[in-house]
Amino acid sequence: MCTEKLSAVLEKQIRRLCLNDFPCGYGTWRKSRDSTEEAGTEETDALLDLLTCPHSPWRLDESWSPQASALRQLAVLQPERLHTDFIYSFFTTLRIVDKGVSDIDDGLLKFSKLEELVLSSNNISEIPAENLPITLKILELRANRLSALNSLTHCPPPHLEYLGLGSNCLGSDDDICYLTGRHWPQLVCMDLSHCEFQDQQALLHAVSTLPCLRTLVLEGNPFTLAPSYPGFTVDTLQQLSCLDASWISPEERHCFRGLAKKSDLIVDRASARVIVGSMRGIPDPLMSEDGNTPDFPVITYSYFITYDFLAHQTVNLNFDSESKFAAHVTEDCFSSAGLQSNKSCEKESSKPYTQALTVVTEETCHDIAHVTRHSTSKLKWSDCIDFSDTKTYVVSDLGGLKRFFSQGLYLTILEEKVLSWPAASEEVPGPKPCRAVKEKKGGKGKESPIKSGSTKDKSKDKKKKSVPELVQEASIQRTIGSVHVPLQSLVQRGGKVDVLCDFGVLHADTEVEAAQTLEKDLGKKMKEDKKKEKEPKRRADSGTKQKNTAASKGKGKGTKDCEMDVHLELLTVEFKVELEKWQCASEAHHLLLPQQHS
Repeated sequence: MCTEKLSAVLEKQIRRLCLNDFPCGYGTWRKSRDSTEEAGTEETDALLDLLTCPHSPWRLDESWSPQASALRQLAVLQPERLHTDFIYSFFTTLRIVDKGVSDIDDGLLKFSKLEELVLSSNNISEIPAENLPITLKILELRANRLSALNSLTHCPPPHLEYLGLGSNCLGSDDDICYLTGRHWPQLVCMDLSHCEFQDQQALLHAVSTLPCLRTLVLEGNPFTLAPSYPGFTVDTLQQLSCLDASWISPEERHCFRGLAKKSDLIVDRASARVIVGSMRGIPDPLMSEDGNTPDFPVITYSYFITYDFLAHQTVNLNFDSESKFAAHVTEDCFSSAGLQSNKSCEKESSKPYTQALTVVTEETCHDIAHVTRHSTSKLKWSDCIDFSDTKTYVVSDLGGLKRFFSQGLYLTILEEKVLSWPAASEEVPGPKPCRAVKEKKGGKGKESPIKSGSTKDKSKDKKKKSVPELVQEASIQRTIGSVHVPLQSLVQRGGKVDVLCDFGVLHADTEVEAAQTLEKDLGKKMKEDKKKEKEPKRRADSGTKQKNTAASKGKGKGTKDCEMDVHLELLTVEFKVELEKWQCASEAHHLLLPQQHS
């Protein structure tokens, strides 16, 4: 991989300013003060307009530095001042974003008056502090490849007021040691968002030594998923004015007063509550049944919802337990055999578990966080199926939970069909020849004694022929649909996802069959009409009009009936994920005491 030096990128940007070319610098296009009017010369104001006019071809992108525009104007007004040292010292702000910079070399020291340096979205893995100008006050290093801070803190700029380290692979104990007041005595604002810090107490202990710190950004770190955040941070850092781009109000600080003294209650683990609410839009599976449907088998339909979530479990970390754990995971998967589903749904339903498995997290002692599959209760069909399913997950591996939320989860709807038959010992009731008919065939011609019997005998016979005991076959499961639910917002300070999952319109098989039957009936009518057209003209003229009118009416009527019967409704499921967050110090004390006793 080639190394792109910062000084080389800056030199390219300065050359693109064209400080010695038209309309800047010296040239025949400039009108001298003492000379008379010459052909091809321009006034100074006209040259300046060429630099600033929106449609001018000499207008350049100067967003990388606010001083770039002023320097070009100076090249028009006073080009004699533009020597090399002056140009370098003219810049106080440099913003080199997404330019592939990987090396901060000593060429940066040429900018002797530099105060703000923005190097976001580059490939920087180390920051040699000796190559940073001592005049630097703002240093932005968001979204780079930093994995350690030792090189930056070797000889940091003494007057630095803002340090942006967000979206980097930082979070070790060594990194925390370098975030103290000894290294950054004048730091006012620090951005540590979307890093990998998990030890909340250790980080806050280090940050509390920064004497001038007033603004801190911590959102997106694993420890922010814990219930104690932001309350513990607000009460620990009393000098803080702004946390995660929100001002800390006196009411908020009062609510969490005293929480910092209860550090023994602070546990870095998250508690997430997942709620599956109502489901609407499932067509009635028994809509196609009519009076000719046989009594057996008895068909029952039920519906349930599944999803994967990260859970905490204590296991014995040896080879046997790992194999058992793997077996436990594979048992939750749906077997492809026996599932009757359309191909599109099968492709979608195969994604959830595959994606979730990539989140299997690190093992610590005898604790492991793994992905488990949860299924709601199986409920019979109704217009609104209310699952009201609530499940709480407690996870200690906050880093794994953050990665899980970044990927999201899949919500899958399944239909279970069960066929029930009479038990083998029971006779299936069916049409039997009448006993009276048998006696007549015997030659006597008398009516059966059953006819002359009393109604009490009939009621006794009905009781004897009670409903037989049913035996169920193996259930047949069908995946109706699956949707992806993004959970990235849970990593932010909000801590809640409340969505109405849209599965689209589910077309029932009965609706398709009804439409096909209607088309066949209309086709038969058209054939019959064509045969009757071969009759004599007089009858054909009068009859054809009536038939065509009737056919068109019938066709329109049939179409309307079909449209009335087929009611398309979106298939939706209410889904909610909530992270437990303490609202005050007393709430934390009451919630944690029962857990500690248990």
